[in-house]
Amino acid sequence: MINYKLIIKLIGFLLFIEGICMLFALPFSIYYKENDALHILLSTLVTVSAGGLCWLLGRNASKSLGKREGFIIVSVAWVIFSLFGALPFVFSKTIPSYTDAFFETISGFTTTGASILNDIEALPHDLLFWRSMTQWLGGMGIIVLSIAILPILGIGGMQLFIAEVPGPVPDKLHPRIKETAKRLWAIYIIFTGVETILLILGGMNFFDAICHSFTTMATGGYSTKQASIAYFSSPFIQYVITLFMFIAGTNFTLSYFALHLKLDRVWKNEEFRFYTGLILFFILIVTFGLFLTRNSGFERSFRDAAFQVVSIVTTTGYITADYMKWAPFLGVIILVLMFTGGSAGSTGGAIKMVRILILFKNGFMELKRLIHPNAVIPVRFNHRTVPPQIVNNILAFIAFYMLITVVSVMIISTMGYDLNSSFGSVAATLGNIGPGIGAVGPVENYAHFPVFGKWFLSFLMLIGRLELFTILVLFSSSFWKK
Repeated sequence: MINYKLIIKLIGFLLFIEGICMLFALPFSIYYKENDALHILLSTLVTVSAGGLCWLLGRNASKSLGKREGFIIVSVAWVIFSLFGALPFVFSKTIPSYTDAFFETISGFTTTGASILNDIEALPHDLLFWRSMTQWLGGMGIIVLSIAILPILGIGGMQLFIAEVPGPVPDKLHPRIKETAKRLWAIYIIFTGVETILLILGGMNFFDAICHSFTTMATGGYSTKQASIAYFSSPFIQYVITLFMFIAGTNFTLSYFALHLKLDRVWKNEEFRFYTGLILFFILIVTFGLFLTRNSGFERSFRDAAFQVVSIVTTTGYITADYMKWAPFLGVIILVLMFTGGSAGSTGGAIKMVRILILFKNGFMELKRLIHPNAVIPVRFNHRTVPPQIVNNILAFIAFYMLITVVSVMIISTMGYDLNSSFGSVAATLGNIGPGIGAVGPVENYAHFPVFGKWFLSFLMLIGRLELFTILVLFSSSFWKK
């Protein structure tokens, strides 16, 4: 029996957290003497009140939290967060259409970075900050933050952690999940602070620095400028953001080891080596491609190549150059990279490096098994045998990912979009990247999509962020059986 009262109670608790987080935008409204403080306060009041009502409705709930409750809470939380997170934009009428406001907000919480705004810089500073904060909260996962707090309520958090990270079993930094969540958030905050300081040293003001640090570490890509990072012509700023995008796309467990100077454990990790090698390989190809096809120097070619490759691989979605104007073969490389994603245990989206690596390993093992049909040849990852059920899970994930991509492209094409635009919008939203190709290229946005198209792409952002199975399992009849 599903414990619905507990689900309602915990959703209320999460809404209370979201409402409190909205208040962090108030100082910017006051500092910049803008008249949007009332809209933030009203949004906070509505969100906290809804959270309090849900808490009261579930106040006598049993504290038994199982897997099914975990999947429902995680899935519903992202939708509820976006429904209420859109209120500041609606109340201020900066985004008068609720559909557009929801699209912008769920794009934030899912760290996609797809936008409907045609003039980002017209937004007041408090709403720009809230917009960036939705990505920062979504990056590590508001659910993971809750895991550190739920034990105080007498509720274990393991089920939520499993639902939030449904891929290959995540490494734990501490036997207790609460401590794991705390350490992950500590690393996240430290990196955000360091990047903010470096960006200020590079010439950004504090507001732009903190907003870009939020969206870099979340691999979200929201910028305070319409031209994204291309607005800042400083090579130092672009290199700093490139570095932190790379860090954000790395497994945060490895970042923990690196901060404790256990560098051997970092380099011995097969996924990290694959992730680093793939990025360096494509940076070199794109660098020489740009150097040979554009009238720019080697350093500029290298900088543009490094920034765009890392931005796309980590699914951040920042831009410093319009890759749609590059030579066609370079554009194809960017398109392929949209399906890779960062490491497992990172804030990146798409398929993820560990799945691609194990897919390759399993393919090579199949060739060996054809030659030696009686031999037992397991797939190994980090010197350990990968259980067959994990391999099957990865194969199923990739199959579903490709199937959803194909079906979604067909659906988008019925709205009158060409193949490039249909494919680009689906790859960019399902992979939580933001910019795509065609009508949603790096200098375009999603404002031109019809209402149904925006809600459908919002759904793709959600299932992409929660890695398919967390949402798809809810459509299984066996999930709801007693």
